[in-house]
Amino acid sequence: MSMRDAIQNFNKQFEYEPKIENYENFKLHKKFIVAGMGGSHLAGDLLKVWDPGLDITVHTDYGLPAMSGKDLKNSLIIASSYSGNTEETISAFEEARDKELDVLVISTGGKLIDLAKEHSLPYIQIPDTRIQPRSALGFSFAAILRAMGNEDALGDLKKLVSSLDPGSYEDRGKNIAKKLQGKVPVIYSSNKNQAIAYNWKIKFNETGKIPAFYNVFPEINHNEMTGFDAKDATRELSENFYFFILRDSEDHPSILKRMEVLGGLYRDRGFFVEIVDIEGESKFHKIFSSLILADWIAYHTAEQYGLESEQVPMVEEFKKLIS
Repeated sequence: MSMRDAIQNFNKQFEYEPKIENYENFKLHKKFIVAGMGGSHLAGDLLKVWDPGLDITVHTDYGLPAMSGKDLKNSLIIASSYSGNTEETISAFEEARDKELDVLVISTGGKLIDLAKEHSLPYIQIPDTRIQPRSALGFSFAAILRAMGNEDALGDLKKLVSSLDPGSYEDRGKNIAKKLQGKVPVIYSSNKNQAIAYNWKIKFNETGKIPAFYNVFPEINHNEMTGFDAKDATRELSENFYFFILRDSEDHPSILKRMEVLGGLYRDRGFFVEIVDIEGESKFHKIFSSLILADWIAYHTAEQYGLESEQVPMVEEFKKLIS
């Protein structure tokens, strides 16, 4: 499936009803550790945007996070790897097994599904529609909600099949991409929406094939913004950045004021600033509509540069060099 088709049909992923295999060995938990890399952990990040009260740790490294044995024992280790062959995630899975912790695998197949079957461990095999992990966010999001036992949220998520229309965001995304050409995007959001800003960055990196950076309010007002004060001696270092400020009406009033003031300061210094409101009919709709817009901007960015938007050849080159 092409990247364009993956974006256009994204809402159809919410039709998916994940099933836990080896359910007789599955235990419900209230604490979760999502061990995954790249696109395979993004759903875990975004779940904390949806519900900041969730006790969920996202682990993007080998092994398991540095937690007490008690905390690990009380957590469900969710080994999430789209391919099923990610070495860091396999490392987390194996350490969890060695410590006799509760583990659930989420994958399309590969070694992790084989290991789960071999050891009769619970797993969710998400559909393999030949898209990139970052594009399969709907599948992995639903799978993690199933692992959490949150049936009400799964019902709300399914509403996006009809309420989220990816194609309706393309024209705006294409227009923003035209303005972005020749610039490096920097994405800012509130701290609570950090995962959305991070996802925007990833889409520019992997789909747009360009450098991109992100940060959050209010921290940037205490350090990063001073690097863009644009004095004559340093102006050429910062003049090619394009700033996106992701504004959420539910952000703290002081954060909204900081966004407005910083946007003004940057414009006064000659920078391009795009205010993008995070809007939607529900929390899920807000999250995914923002990400769909970012998908289209990144897709048309790649098109403008004559680059292939789906594959990630440098990642594959790197994997071969370390294998």
